[in-house]
Parts: sequence; structure tokens; C-alpha cells
Amino acid sequence: MHNAEHRFTGWYKSSYSGANQGECLEVAGGYASVPVRDSKAGPAGPAVVFSTDGWASFVAAVKHGQLTA
Repeated sequence: MHNAEHRFTGWYKSSYSGANQGECLEVAGGYASVPVRDSKAGPAGPAVVFSTDGWASFVAAVKHGQLTA
């Protein structure tokens, strides 16, 4: 994990996150890797950094219901 405040910029909220939902992901675009953070942690919160292949696999698993809370 990385401290998101100093390393990444250009964060945007997932289009699947509603305005009042507490479970929101933010992704920073424009990098060779895919930084992801929990919006509840704020700008100084940690980020998980996926490889592009790892991110694609994660998104596919979520779409296919292979991950549960």
C-alpha cells in the first residue's frame, strides 16, 4: 500500500458508487498501474496499486460475483 496523498493525483469515484453510499472506491487514472483507494479514508488514506492485468482480473471477478463481502 502507498500513502495516496503524495503519490497519486486525478482521483475519480467509481460510477457504481451512489452519492449516499459509504462503500465507494476511487481510482486514479493516467498511470501504468491502477491505484485504488477507499473514499472514506480521505485524500491521505492508503492506496492499493494493481497491475493492469491484476485490475482487469479483479473487475472481472466482481462482475461475475466471484467475490463476496
